[in-house]
This record gives sequence, structure tokens and C-alpha cells, in this order.
Amino acid sequence: MAAWLGLIPRQYSTGGNSNLGSISKRGNGYLRMLVIQGARALMIHMKRDQSRMGQWLYEIERRSHPHVALIALANKIVRICRKVLTGGENYRPFPYESVNA
Repeated sequence: MAAWLGLIPRQYSTGGNSNLGSISKRGNGYLRMLVIQGARALMIHMKRDQSRMGQWLYEIERRSHPHVALIALANKIVRICRKVLTGGENYRPFPYESVNA
């Protein structure tokens, strides 16, 4: 789904040398814009120290450009949405932790 929306980098490879370019911008541009705007709002208002995704985002922001972190977050949101929609289960932010813990 993230590839269909164009949220993954375009890949050029030849002779075993792989180069990643900018996002491919394929698929529905309006839906991609909405997901990116949602990710931007989440980046602004997220408490980085209180969630696992916040810690992940902090690490991405620390080692790359803020726009790269924004697209990475949008990509992660789309992958989570796809899993929830196709899995038939409710969203669980911590799937490996016990419910009674």
C-alpha cells in the first residue's frame, strides 16, 4: 500500500549497486497528501519520550533530514493502517506485550 501511494524511495540498481532516490509519487496524490499532512501533525504533537513510535521517530530525526523523517513516519502509518484493515483485528500499539501486564 505504501508503494501504491508513492511513499517509498525510487530505486535505481545496476551491477549490484543499489541507489535510492526520492519518493516515487505514484498512486493517488490526494490520499498521499492527506497521509503526509497527518504525519506532519503527529510529528508536531507527539510526545517523543512516552511512546515506542516517538522514540523511533526521534532516532530517525537525529540521523536524517526532517523531511525524510516525515515521509518515514507517513510510510509507517500507512503500513499500520494496511495491517489493521487486512488483519481483521483492532489496533494494538504494543502487540508483543501482555494485556494483563
